[in-house]
Amino acid sequence: MRRLTRDRILSIALITPSAVAILVFVYGFIGFTGFASLTHWDTLFPDYTFVGLRNYAKLFTIERFQLDLRNTVTFTVFFLLACLSVGFGLAVLIDQRIKGEGLFRSIFLFPMAISFVVTGVVWRWLLAPGTEQTGSYGVNLLFEQAGLGFLRNGWYTAPIIWHISSESTLGILLQSIGLGFLASPKFGISWPMVSVVIAATWQMSGYTMAMYLAGLRGIPDELREAARVDGATEFQIYRYIIVPLLTPITLSAVIILGHISLKIFDLVVAMTGSGPGFSTDVPAFYMFDTTFRGNHFAEGAGIAIIILLVVAVLIIPYLIYSARTEVQQ
Repeated sequence: MRRLTRDRILSIALITPSAVAILVFVYGFIGFTGFASLTHWDTLFPDYTFVGLRNYAKLFTIERFQLDLRNTVTFTVFFLLACLSVGFGLAVLIDQRIKGEGLFRSIFLFPMAISFVVTGVVWRWLLAPGTEQTGSYGVNLLFEQAGLGFLRNGWYTAPIIWHISSESTLGILLQSIGLGFLASPKFGISWPMVSVVIAATWQMSGYTMAMYLAGLRGIPDELREAARVDGATEFQIYRYIIVPLLTPITLSAVIILGHISLKIFDLVVAMTGSGPGFSTDVPAFYMFDTTFRGNHFAEGAGIAIIILLVVAVLIIPYLIYSARTEVQQ
């Protein structure tokens, strides 16, 4: 009994410093950020005059923040679809027990060894459009050499926004039912943001591949053999057996990639910045600009809390689901 008490005291003593540090430097700072977002702190000098939710209401009326939300949705949707598709495809190919499997795994996972800053710098050069004086660079030069010059474009420098035209049939219909605001560039797809998606997918698809490959290797071969004996084709095996069994892996990948996409910052800063017409601007970059360049600390704190809440909406249900699953098992 005495030894048990001693072990418990030692355990508490070891955990306490970390717990206190997390309480102060994580939750304490989150609490202070939330408090600052409710004040009138708009200069270098703190002003703790309480203004309630005024900063949040103001944010949603600022056009740049509205464009940031559009860019975040664009990036998240295309990033998730691309990473899941490419990662699953690579995992299926490697799962065929090909020669040099270890080499291919290392090659596909290599981008994970570098930071988003390095990725941004590399892809900024690869997708540079070039000029008439200097000629094409990177991918555009590759298109020219391959006889695909018609695919050349400005990538992240081209301020192209795909949106529903207000003069189209769908645009007129939306206006007639009071949803004309959807036929606006603010609700379109930013082409420069797609360029950022390409760079992010290159870095994270290998990680997704590793997750799917681990899941594929955990599926017994007997299941596949039984399906083949019953006359199932390989496509049917993957559709009705493999993919459903990989649902937990897909969910985990969506959570991990989703939270990365929602708070993306370093890749955008290194690769494009805000882009032409804020076409690649994101909430995290706007928060940095507002807080540390404009000294609007309350507004920046409001952006930070919004990002936190959006990420929490994605992660907390997953944590609850995981906890319930472990209890049931």
